[in-house]
Amino acid sequence: MEGLIANLALGFGVALSFQNILYCLGGVLLGTLIGVLPGIGPVATIAMLLPVTFTLPPVSALIMLAGIYYGAQYGGSTTAILVNLPGEVSSVVTCLDGYQMARQGRAGPALGISAIGSFIAGCVATVVIALFAPPLAEVALKFGPAEYFSLMVLGLVGATVLAHGSLVKAIAMVLLGLLLGLVGTDVNSGVARFNFSIPELSDGIGFVGVAMGVFGFGEIILNLETQAKGGPREIFTKKVSNLLPSLQDFKDCAGSIARGTVLGCALGILPGGGALLASFAAYTLEKKVSKNQANFGKGAIQGVAAPESANNAGAQASFIPLLTLGIPSNPVMALMIGAMMIQGIAPGPQVMTERAELFWGMIASMWVGNLMLVVLNLPMIGLWIKLLTVPYRYLYPAIIVFMCVGIYSLSNSPWDVMMTAMWGIGGYIFARLECEPAPLMLGFILGPLMEENLRRAMLLSRGDPIVFFTRPISAGMLAVAALLLLIVLAPAIRQKREEAFVAD
Repeated sequence: MEGLIANLALGFGVALSFQNILYCLGGVLLGTLIGVLPGIGPVATIAMLLPVTFTLPPVSALIMLAGIYYGAQYGGSTTAILVNLPGEVSSVVTCLDGYQMARQGRAGPALGISAIGSFIAGCVATVVIALFAPPLAEVALKFGPAEYFSLMVLGLVGATVLAHGSLVKAIAMVLLGLLLGLVGTDVNSGVARFNFSIPELSDGIGFVGVAMGVFGFGEIILNLETQAKGGPREIFTKKVSNLLPSLQDFKDCAGSIARGTVLGCALGILPGGGALLASFAAYTLEKKVSKNQANFGKGAIQGVAAPESANNAGAQASFIPLLTLGIPSNPVMALMIGAMMIQGIAPGPQVMTERAELFWGMIASMWVGNLMLVVLNLPMIGLWIKLLTVPYRYLYPAIIVFMCVGIYSLSNSPWDVMMTAMWGIGGYIFARLECEPAPLMLGFILGPLMEENLRRAMLLSRGDPIVFFTRPISAGMLAVAALLLLIVLAPAIRQKREEAFVAD
Protein backbone atom coordinates (compact mmCIF):
# COMPACT_ATOMS: atom_id res chain seq x y z
CA MET A 1 0.00 0.00 0.00
CA GLU A 2 2.85 2.39 0.79
CA GLY A 3 4.30 1.73 -2.65
CA LEU A 4 0.94 2.48 -4.27
CA ILE A 5 0.62 5.77 -2.39
CA ALA A 6 4.16 6.76 -3.37
CA ASN A 7 3.45 5.92 -7.02
CA LEU A 8 0.20 7.89 -7.00
CA ALA A 9 2.03 10.84 -5.45
CA LEU A 10 4.50 10.64 -8.34
CA GLY A 11 1.62 10.46 -10.81
CA PHE A 12 -0.24 13.46 -9.39
CA GLY A 13 3.01 15.42 -9.33
CA VAL A 14 3.26 14.81 -13.08
CA ALA A 15 -0.45 15.25 -13.90
CA LEU A 16 -0.83 18.47 -11.90
CA SER A 17 2.01 20.31 -13.58
CA PHE A 18 0.71 23.42 -15.38
CA GLN A 19 1.65 22.05 -18.80
CA ASN A 20 -0.07 18.70 -18.32
CA ILE A 21 -3.19 20.32 -16.86
CA LEU A 22 -3.49 22.37 -20.05
CA TYR A 23 -3.03 19.32 -22.28
CA CYS A 24 -5.54 17.35 -20.21
CA LEU A 25 -8.05 20.21 -20.44
CA GLY A 26 -7.52 20.49 -24.19
CA GLY A 27 -7.92 16.73 -24.60
CA VAL A 28 -11.17 16.39 -22.64
CA LEU A 29 -12.73 19.46 -24.29
CA LEU A 30 -11.80 18.23 -27.76
CA GLY A 31 -13.06 14.77 -26.81
CA THR A 32 -16.39 16.21 -25.71
CA LEU A 33 -16.61 18.21 -28.93
CA ILE A 34 -16.03 15.21 -31.20
CA GLY A 35 -18.37 13.16 -29.00
CA VAL A 36 -21.11 15.74 -29.56
CA LEU A 37 -20.59 15.77 -33.34
CA PRO A 38 -21.97 12.55 -34.90
CA GLY A 39 -19.83 10.75 -37.43
CA ILE A 40 -16.32 11.65 -36.24
CA GLY A 41 -15.44 9.81 -33.05
CA PRO A 42 -12.20 9.48 -31.09
CA VAL A 43 -10.52 7.04 -33.51
CA ALA A 44 -10.47 9.46 -36.44
CA THR A 45 -9.60 12.41 -34.18
CA ILE A 46 -6.67 10.70 -32.48
CA ALA A 47 -5.45 9.39 -35.85
CA MET A 48 -5.58 12.94 -37.21
CA LEU A 49 -3.61 14.29 -34.23
CA LEU A 50 -0.86 11.65 -34.25
CA PRO A 51 1.48 13.82 -36.36
CA VAL A 52 1.08 16.63 -33.79
CA THR A 53 2.38 14.38 -31.01
CA PHE A 54 5.83 14.28 -32.66
CA THR A 55 6.62 17.66 -31.12
CA LEU A 56 5.04 17.10 -27.69
CA PRO A 57 6.60 15.63 -24.53
CA PRO A 58 5.57 11.93 -24.26
CA VAL A 59 3.57 12.27 -21.04
CA SER A 60 1.70 15.36 -22.25
CA ALA A 61 0.89 13.76 -25.61
CA LEU A 62 -0.55 10.60 -24.06
CA ILE A 63 -2.49 12.53 -21.40
CA MET A 64 -4.10 14.61 -24.16
CA LEU A 65 -4.96 11.59 -26.35
CA ALA A 66 -6.40 9.68 -23.38
CA GLY A 67 -8.52 12.72 -22.50
CA ILE A 68 -9.92 12.79 -26.03
CA TYR A 69 -11.02 9.16 -25.70
CA TYR A 70 -12.84 9.29 -22.38
CA GLY A 71 -14.04 12.85 -23.05
CA ALA A 72 -15.83 11.55 -26.16
CA GLN A 73 -17.87 9.21 -23.95
CA TYR A 74 -19.21 12.25 -22.07
CA GLY A 75 -19.95 14.20 -25.25
CA GLY A 76 -21.72 11.35 -27.01
CA SER A 77 -24.56 11.37 -24.49
CA THR A 78 -25.46 15.01 -25.26
CA THR A 79 -26.31 14.26 -28.88
CA ALA A 80 -28.00 10.98 -27.97
CA ILE A 81 -30.33 12.73 -25.51
CA LEU A 82 -31.07 15.92 -27.47
CA VAL A 83 -31.07 14.68 -31.08
CA ASN A 84 -31.68 10.92 -30.80
CA LEU A 85 -28.40 10.42 -32.67
CA PRO A 86 -25.37 8.95 -30.86
CA GLY A 87 -22.41 11.29 -31.14
CA GLU A 88 -20.16 8.41 -30.12
CA VAL A 89 -21.05 4.80 -31.00
CA SER A 90 -21.05 3.70 -27.35
CA SER A 91 -23.93 6.14 -26.67
CA VAL A 92 -26.32 4.43 -29.08
CA VAL A 93 -28.22 2.80 -26.20
CA THR A 94 -28.59 6.14 -24.42
CA CYS A 95 -30.82 7.32 -27.29
CA LEU A 96 -33.57 4.89 -26.28
CA ASP A 97 -34.50 6.54 -22.98
CA GLY A 98 -32.51 9.78 -23.08
CA TYR A 99 -34.36 11.12 -26.11
CA GLN A 100 -37.72 10.15 -24.63
CA MET A 101 -36.81 12.03 -21.44
CA ALA A 102 -36.01 15.09 -23.57
CA ARG A 103 -39.42 14.83 -25.28
CA GLN A 104 -41.01 14.78 -21.83
CA GLY A 105 -39.18 17.97 -20.84
CA ARG A 106 -36.59 16.15 -18.70
CA ALA A 107 -33.51 16.68 -20.87
CA GLY A 108 -31.80 18.47 -17.97
CA PRO A 109 -31.96 15.56 -15.49
CA ALA A 110 -30.99 13.14 -18.27
CA LEU A 111 -27.86 15.15 -19.10
CA GLY A 112 -27.11 15.65 -15.41
CA ILE A 113 -27.35 11.99 -14.41
CA SER A 114 -25.33 11.04 -17.48
CA ALA A 115 -22.47 13.36 -16.47
CA ILE A 116 -22.58 12.38 -12.80
CA GLY A 117 -22.74 8.64 -13.57
CA SER A 118 -19.85 8.98 -16.01
CA PHE A 119 -17.80 10.84 -13.39
CA ILE A 120 -18.38 8.21 -10.70
CA ALA A 121 -17.66 5.35 -13.12
CA GLY A 122 -14.53 7.04 -14.43
CA CYS A 123 -13.14 7.56 -10.93
CA VAL A 124 -13.83 3.94 -9.95
CA ALA A 125 -12.27 2.65 -13.17
CA THR A 126 -9.15 4.70 -12.48
CA VAL A 127 -8.90 3.13 -9.01
CA VAL A 128 -9.19 -0.30 -10.66
CA ILE A 129 -6.34 0.58 -13.04
CA ALA A 130 -4.16 1.77 -10.14
CA LEU A 131 -4.81 -1.42 -8.14
CA PHE A 132 -4.65 -4.10 -10.81
CA ALA A 133 -2.29 -2.79 -13.48
CA PRO A 134 0.97 -3.10 -11.46
CA PRO A 135 0.57 -6.79 -10.47
CA LEU A 136 -0.56 -7.67 -14.00
CA ALA A 137 2.50 -5.91 -15.42
CA GLU A 138 4.76 -7.92 -13.11
CA VAL A 139 3.24 -11.15 -14.45
CA ALA A 140 3.62 -9.92 -18.03
CA LEU A 141 7.35 -9.32 -17.50
CA LYS A 142 7.73 -13.12 -17.36
CA PHE A 143 6.10 -13.62 -20.78
CA GLY A 144 8.11 -14.99 -23.69
CA PRO A 145 7.25 -15.11 -27.41
CA ALA A 146 5.02 -18.18 -26.97
CA GLU A 147 2.97 -16.47 -24.25
CA TYR A 148 2.59 -13.27 -26.25
CA PHE A 149 1.47 -15.19 -29.34
CA SER A 150 -1.13 -17.11 -27.33
CA LEU A 151 -2.27 -13.91 -25.63
CA MET A 152 -2.88 -12.30 -29.02
CA VAL A 153 -4.78 -15.36 -30.24
CA LEU A 154 -6.95 -15.12 -27.13
CA GLY A 155 -7.40 -11.40 -27.76
CA LEU A 156 -8.59 -11.92 -31.32
CA VAL A 157 -10.94 -14.71 -30.28
CA GLY A 158 -12.29 -12.46 -27.53
CA ALA A 159 -12.78 -9.63 -30.03
CA THR A 160 -14.68 -12.02 -32.31
CA VAL A 161 -16.88 -13.42 -29.57
CA LEU A 162 -17.71 -9.98 -28.14
CA ALA A 163 -18.17 -8.20 -31.47
CA HIS A 164 -21.55 -6.64 -32.14
CA GLY A 165 -23.68 -8.55 -34.64
CA SER A 166 -23.08 -11.70 -36.65
CA LEU A 167 -20.35 -14.05 -35.43
CA VAL A 168 -19.53 -15.09 -39.00
CA LYS A 169 -19.07 -11.46 -40.05
CA ALA A 170 -16.84 -10.82 -37.03
CA ILE A 171 -14.63 -13.79 -37.93
CA ALA A 172 -14.46 -12.58 -41.54
CA MET A 173 -13.42 -9.09 -40.40
CA VAL A 174 -10.67 -10.49 -38.16
CA LEU A 175 -9.33 -12.63 -41.02
CA LEU A 176 -9.41 -9.63 -43.36
CA GLY A 177 -7.47 -7.62 -40.79
CA LEU A 178 -4.86 -10.38 -40.45
CA LEU A 179 -4.45 -10.50 -44.23
CA LEU A 180 -4.00 -6.74 -44.44
CA GLY A 181 -1.34 -6.97 -41.74
CA LEU A 182 0.70 -9.30 -43.97
CA VAL A 183 1.10 -6.67 -46.70
CA GLY A 184 4.60 -5.19 -46.75
CA THR A 185 7.98 -6.75 -46.07
CA ASP A 186 8.66 -10.16 -44.53
CA VAL A 187 10.04 -9.67 -41.01
CA ASN A 188 12.71 -12.37 -41.41
CA SER A 189 13.78 -12.38 -45.05
CA GLY A 190 13.12 -8.73 -45.89
CA VAL A 191 11.37 -9.79 -49.11
CA ALA A 192 8.38 -7.71 -50.23
CA ARG A 193 5.08 -9.58 -50.18
CA PHE A 194 1.52 -8.84 -51.31
CA ASN A 195 2.46 -5.32 -52.41
CA PHE A 196 1.47 -5.86 -56.08
CA SER A 197 4.65 -4.04 -57.17
CA ILE A 198 3.36 -0.80 -55.64
CA PRO A 199 6.33 0.94 -53.96
CA GLU A 200 4.10 2.71 -51.41
CA LEU A 201 3.00 -0.68 -50.04
CA SER A 202 6.54 -1.94 -49.40
CA ASP A 203 6.29 -0.78 -45.78
CA GLY A 204 2.77 -2.10 -45.39
CA ILE A 205 -0.63 -0.44 -45.27
CA GLY A 206 -0.66 2.61 -43.00
CA PHE A 207 -2.78 2.07 -39.91
CA VAL A 208 -3.65 5.76 -39.50
CA GLY A 209 -5.12 5.95 -43.01
CA VAL A 210 -7.21 2.84 -42.46
CA ALA A 211 -8.45 4.07 -39.08
CA MET A 212 -9.26 7.56 -40.32
CA GLY A 213 -10.97 6.20 -43.44
CA VAL A 214 -13.09 3.50 -41.79
CA PHE A 215 -14.02 5.39 -38.63
CA GLY A 216 -13.93 8.95 -40.00
CA PHE A 217 -14.77 9.24 -43.69
CA GLY A 218 -16.98 6.14 -43.68
CA GLU A 219 -19.05 7.37 -40.72
CA ILE A 220 -19.43 10.82 -42.27
CA ILE A 221 -20.74 9.31 -45.54
CA LEU A 222 -23.17 7.13 -43.58
CA ASN A 223 -24.39 10.06 -41.47
CA LEU A 224 -24.93 12.26 -44.52
CA GLU A 225 -26.97 9.50 -46.15
CA THR A 226 -29.01 8.98 -42.97
CA GLN A 227 -29.76 12.70 -42.65
CA ALA A 228 -30.72 12.96 -46.32
CA LYS A 229 -33.27 10.17 -45.86
CA GLY A 230 -34.50 11.19 -42.42
CA GLY A 231 -34.75 14.95 -42.90
CA PRO A 232 -34.04 17.54 -40.20
CA ARG A 233 -33.95 16.35 -36.61
CA GLU A 234 -35.68 17.97 -33.67
CA ILE A 235 -33.29 19.41 -31.10
CA PHE A 236 -34.73 20.16 -27.67
CA THR A 237 -32.99 23.46 -27.06
CA LYS A 238 -35.67 25.20 -25.01
CA LYS A 239 -36.36 22.44 -22.51
CA VAL A 240 -32.86 21.99 -21.10
CA SER A 241 -33.05 23.23 -17.51
CA ASN A 242 -32.65 21.90 -13.97
CA LEU A 243 -29.51 19.94 -14.84
CA LEU A 244 -29.16 18.64 -11.30
CA PRO A 245 -31.30 15.48 -10.93
CA SER A 246 -33.75 15.27 -8.03
CA LEU A 247 -33.12 13.25 -4.89
CA GLN A 248 -35.55 10.61 -6.16
CA ASP A 249 -33.62 10.41 -9.43
CA PHE A 250 -30.43 9.77 -7.48
CA LYS A 251 -32.12 7.03 -5.45
CA ASP A 252 -33.50 5.40 -8.59
CA CYS A 253 -30.11 5.49 -10.33
CA ALA A 254 -27.72 4.54 -7.51
CA GLY A 255 -27.92 0.82 -8.26
CA SER A 256 -27.85 1.41 -12.02
CA ILE A 257 -24.65 3.46 -11.78
CA ALA A 258 -23.03 0.85 -9.54
CA ARG A 259 -23.94 -2.06 -11.83
CA GLY A 260 -22.92 -0.14 -14.95
CA THR A 261 -19.57 0.74 -13.39
CA VAL A 262 -18.79 -2.86 -12.44
CA LEU A 263 -19.79 -4.14 -15.89
CA GLY A 264 -17.77 -1.44 -17.60
CA CYS A 265 -14.64 -2.20 -15.59
CA ALA A 266 -14.97 -5.93 -16.28
CA LEU A 267 -15.78 -5.72 -19.99
CA GLY A 268 -13.46 -2.83 -20.77
CA ILE A 269 -10.41 -4.99 -20.11
CA LEU A 270 -11.47 -7.60 -22.66
CA PRO A 271 -10.28 -7.38 -26.28
CA GLY A 272 -13.18 -6.21 -28.42
CA GLY A 273 -15.19 -5.35 -25.32
CA GLY A 274 -14.74 -1.76 -24.24
CA ALA A 275 -17.32 0.98 -24.05
CA LEU A 276 -19.79 -0.28 -26.68
CA LEU A 277 -20.26 -3.79 -25.29
CA ALA A 278 -20.36 -2.42 -21.73
CA SER A 279 -23.19 0.00 -22.54
CA PHE A 280 -25.29 -2.68 -24.27
CA ALA A 281 -24.72 -5.18 -21.47
CA ALA A 282 -25.55 -2.59 -18.78
CA TYR A 283 -28.81 -1.62 -20.48
CA THR A 284 -29.81 -5.26 -20.93
CA LEU A 285 -29.03 -5.98 -17.27
CA GLU A 286 -31.06 -2.99 -16.07
CA LYS A 287 -34.09 -4.15 -18.03
CA LYS A 288 -33.82 -7.61 -16.50
CA VAL A 289 -33.46 -6.44 -12.87
CA SER A 290 -35.99 -3.60 -13.07
CA LYS A 291 -39.43 -3.98 -11.52
CA ASN A 292 -40.85 -1.70 -14.23
CA GLN A 293 -39.45 -3.13 -17.45
CA ALA A 294 -42.22 -1.51 -19.47
CA ASN A 295 -40.79 1.94 -18.69
CA PHE A 296 -37.59 1.23 -20.60
CA GLY A 297 -37.62 2.88 -23.99
CA LYS A 298 -40.18 5.39 -22.70
CA GLY A 299 -37.93 7.65 -20.64
CA ALA A 300 -36.58 5.54 -17.75
CA ILE A 301 -33.72 7.46 -16.14
CA GLN A 302 -32.02 4.15 -15.28
CA GLY A 303 -31.76 3.54 -19.03
CA VAL A 304 -29.51 6.61 -19.22
CA ALA A 305 -27.50 6.17 -16.02
CA ALA A 306 -26.49 2.53 -16.52
CA PRO A 307 -25.10 2.62 -20.10
CA GLU A 308 -23.39 6.00 -19.60
CA SER A 309 -21.66 4.76 -16.44
CA ALA A 310 -20.70 1.53 -18.20
CA ASN A 311 -19.27 3.12 -21.33
CA ASN A 312 -17.08 5.55 -19.39
CA ALA A 313 -15.81 2.82 -17.05
CA GLY A 314 -15.18 0.57 -20.06
CA ALA A 315 -13.27 3.29 -21.91
CA GLN A 316 -10.88 3.84 -19.02
CA ALA A 317 -10.54 0.17 -18.05
CA SER A 318 -9.37 -0.55 -21.61
CA PHE A 319 -6.08 1.16 -20.68
CA ILE A 320 -5.18 -1.81 -18.45
CA PRO A 321 -4.08 -4.23 -21.23
CA LEU A 322 -2.40 -1.31 -23.02
CA LEU A 323 -0.30 -0.24 -20.04
CA THR A 324 0.49 -3.72 -18.73
CA LEU A 325 0.72 -6.00 -21.77
CA GLY A 326 1.19 -3.60 -24.66
CA ILE A 327 -1.88 -5.18 -26.29
CA PRO A 328 -4.67 -2.96 -27.68
CA SER A 329 -8.19 -3.91 -26.64
CA ASN A 330 -9.82 -1.64 -29.24
CA PRO A 331 -8.86 0.62 -32.18
CA VAL A 332 -8.30 3.65 -29.93
CA MET A 333 -5.80 1.71 -27.84
CA ALA A 334 -4.07 0.63 -31.06
CA LEU A 335 -3.62 4.31 -31.90
CA MET A 336 -2.29 4.94 -28.39
CA ILE A 337 0.34 2.28 -29.08
CA GLY A 338 1.19 4.16 -32.27
CA ALA A 339 1.55 7.38 -30.27
CA MET A 340 3.87 5.65 -27.80
CA MET A 341 6.03 4.25 -30.59
CA ILE A 342 6.24 7.71 -32.20
CA GLN A 343 7.75 8.88 -28.91
CA GLY A 344 10.22 5.98 -28.90
CA ILE A 345 8.43 4.12 -26.09
CA ALA A 346 8.01 0.36 -26.48
CA PRO A 347 4.52 -0.57 -25.21
CA GLY A 348 4.41 -3.31 -22.62
CA PRO A 349 5.02 -4.10 -18.96
CA GLN A 350 8.44 -2.44 -18.99
CA VAL A 351 6.72 0.97 -19.21
CA MET A 352 5.81 0.69 -15.53
CA THR A 353 9.43 0.16 -14.47
CA GLU A 354 11.33 2.19 -17.06
CA ARG A 355 8.89 5.10 -17.48
CA ALA A 356 7.13 5.22 -14.11
CA GLU A 357 6.33 8.93 -14.48
CA LEU A 358 4.43 8.19 -17.71
CA PHE A 359 2.59 5.17 -16.31
CA TRP A 360 1.41 6.85 -13.10
CA GLY A 361 1.06 10.28 -14.67
CA MET A 362 -1.51 8.92 -17.12
CA ILE A 363 -3.44 7.19 -14.33
CA ALA A 364 -3.51 10.33 -12.18
CA SER A 365 -4.51 12.47 -15.16
CA MET A 366 -7.69 10.40 -15.55
CA TRP A 367 -8.90 11.59 -12.14
CA VAL A 368 -8.06 15.16 -13.10
CA GLY A 369 -9.75 14.79 -16.49
CA ASN A 370 -12.94 13.29 -15.06
CA LEU A 371 -13.20 16.16 -12.58
CA MET A 372 -12.72 18.67 -15.40
CA LEU A 373 -15.42 17.00 -17.47
CA VAL A 374 -18.11 17.01 -14.80
CA VAL A 375 -17.28 20.59 -13.71
CA LEU A 376 -17.09 22.05 -17.23
CA ASN A 377 -19.56 20.01 -19.25
CA LEU A 378 -22.77 20.81 -17.40
CA PRO A 379 -22.30 24.62 -17.58
CA MET A 380 -21.29 24.28 -21.26
CA ILE A 381 -24.45 22.43 -22.31
CA GLY A 382 -25.71 25.62 -23.97
CA LEU A 383 -22.60 25.82 -26.14
CA TRP A 384 -22.93 22.19 -27.26
CA ILE A 385 -26.60 22.77 -28.10
CA LYS A 386 -25.71 25.75 -30.31
CA LEU A 387 -23.10 23.60 -32.03
CA LEU A 388 -25.75 20.96 -32.75
CA THR A 389 -27.91 23.55 -34.52
CA VAL A 390 -25.17 24.20 -37.11
CA PRO A 391 -26.12 22.29 -40.30
CA TYR A 392 -23.86 19.31 -40.93
CA ARG A 393 -23.39 20.37 -44.54
CA TYR A 394 -21.20 23.17 -43.16
CA LEU A 395 -19.40 21.12 -40.51
CA TYR A 396 -18.46 18.01 -42.46
CA PRO A 397 -16.52 19.69 -45.30
CA ALA A 398 -14.33 21.46 -42.74
CA ILE A 399 -13.79 18.20 -40.85
CA ILE A 400 -12.84 16.37 -44.06
CA VAL A 401 -10.32 19.10 -44.93
CA PHE A 402 -8.71 18.79 -41.49
CA MET A 403 -8.58 15.01 -41.88
CA CYS A 404 -6.90 15.29 -45.28
CA VAL A 405 -4.34 17.77 -43.93
CA GLY A 406 -3.62 15.46 -40.99
CA ILE A 407 -3.16 12.35 -43.10
CA TYR A 408 -1.07 14.20 -45.69
CA SER A 409 1.28 15.51 -43.00
CA LEU A 410 2.25 11.96 -41.97
CA SER A 411 4.59 11.50 -44.94
CA ASN A 412 3.74 14.43 -47.25
CA SER A 413 2.35 11.99 -49.78
CA PRO A 414 -0.96 12.14 -51.68
CA TRP A 415 -0.94 8.32 -51.60
CA ASP A 416 -1.98 8.41 -47.93
CA VAL A 417 -4.91 10.69 -48.74
CA MET A 418 -6.06 8.41 -51.57
CA MET A 419 -5.80 5.33 -49.34
CA THR A 420 -7.81 7.09 -46.63
CA ALA A 421 -10.52 7.96 -49.16
CA MET A 422 -10.57 4.36 -50.38
CA TRP A 423 -10.92 3.06 -46.84
CA GLY A 424 -13.65 5.61 -46.25
CA ILE A 425 -15.67 3.94 -49.00
CA GLY A 426 -14.77 0.59 -47.45
CA GLY A 427 -15.97 1.78 -44.04
CA TYR A 428 -19.28 2.87 -45.54
CA ILE A 429 -19.69 -0.53 -47.23
CA PHE A 430 -18.88 -2.30 -43.94
CA ALA A 431 -21.54 -0.23 -42.17
CA ARG A 432 -24.16 -0.99 -44.82
CA LEU A 433 -23.33 -4.71 -44.56
CA GLU A 434 -23.53 -4.45 -40.73
CA CYS A 435 -19.92 -5.58 -40.34
CA GLU A 436 -18.36 -4.09 -37.21
CA PRO A 437 -14.93 -2.62 -38.09
CA ALA A 438 -13.32 -3.07 -34.64
CA PRO A 439 -12.35 -6.76 -35.24
CA LEU A 440 -10.82 -5.72 -38.57
CA MET A 441 -8.65 -3.09 -36.88
CA LEU A 442 -7.57 -5.43 -34.07
CA GLY A 443 -6.65 -8.13 -36.58
CA PHE A 444 -4.74 -5.57 -38.62
CA ILE A 445 -2.75 -4.36 -35.59
CA LEU A 446 -2.19 -7.72 -33.88
CA GLY A 447 -1.43 -9.64 -37.09
CA PRO A 448 2.18 -8.46 -37.52
CA LEU A 449 2.82 -8.82 -33.77
CA MET A 450 1.43 -12.36 -33.82
CA GLU A 451 3.61 -13.27 -36.77
CA GLU A 452 6.73 -11.84 -35.13
CA ASN A 453 6.16 -13.69 -31.85
CA LEU A 454 5.19 -16.90 -33.67
CA ARG A 455 8.45 -16.86 -35.60
CA ARG A 456 10.52 -15.99 -32.54
CA ALA A 457 8.94 -18.81 -30.54
CA MET A 458 9.51 -21.29 -33.38
CA LEU A 459 13.11 -20.12 -33.74
CA LEU A 460 13.81 -20.59 -30.03
CA SER A 461 12.18 -24.04 -30.05
CA ARG A 462 14.02 -25.04 -33.27
CA GLY A 463 10.81 -25.33 -35.23
CA ASP A 464 8.85 -27.39 -32.69
CA PRO A 465 5.27 -26.04 -32.36
CA ILE A 466 4.74 -28.06 -29.19
CA VAL A 467 6.31 -25.13 -27.31
CA PHE A 468 2.94 -23.36 -27.35
CA PHE A 469 1.36 -26.26 -25.45
CA THR A 470 4.16 -27.18 -23.05
CA ARG A 471 4.51 -23.71 -21.50
CA PRO A 472 1.69 -23.51 -18.91
CA ILE A 473 0.59 -19.89 -19.45
CA SER A 474 0.62 -20.23 -23.23
CA ALA A 475 -1.28 -23.52 -23.13
CA GLY A 476 -3.82 -22.06 -20.70
CA MET A 477 -4.57 -19.07 -22.93
CA LEU A 478 -4.93 -21.24 -26.04
CA ALA A 479 -7.27 -23.55 -24.13
CA VAL A 480 -9.42 -20.60 -23.04
CA ALA A 481 -9.51 -19.31 -26.64
CA ALA A 482 -10.63 -22.72 -27.94
CA LEU A 483 -13.22 -23.02 -25.17
CA LEU A 484 -14.63 -19.57 -25.97
CA LEU A 485 -15.05 -20.49 -29.62
CA LEU A 486 -16.72 -23.80 -28.80
CA ILE A 487 -19.09 -22.18 -26.32
CA VAL A 488 -20.13 -19.32 -28.57
CA LEU A 489 -20.72 -21.69 -31.49
CA ALA A 490 -23.37 -23.52 -29.45
CA PRO A 491 -26.80 -22.41 -30.77
CA ALA A 492 -28.20 -21.42 -27.36
CA ILE A 493 -25.12 -19.39 -26.46
CA ARG A 494 -25.10 -17.68 -29.87
CA GLN A 495 -28.70 -16.61 -29.34
CA LYS A 496 -27.89 -15.19 -25.89
CA ARG A 497 -24.87 -13.38 -27.35
CA GLU A 498 -27.01 -11.70 -30.00
CA GLU A 499 -29.69 -10.79 -27.43
CA ALA A 500 -27.04 -8.91 -25.42
CA PHE A 501 -26.82 -6.37 -28.25
CA VAL A 502 -30.55 -6.02 -28.77
CA ALA A 503 -32.23 -3.25 -26.83
CA ASP A 504 -35.86 -3.16 -27.81
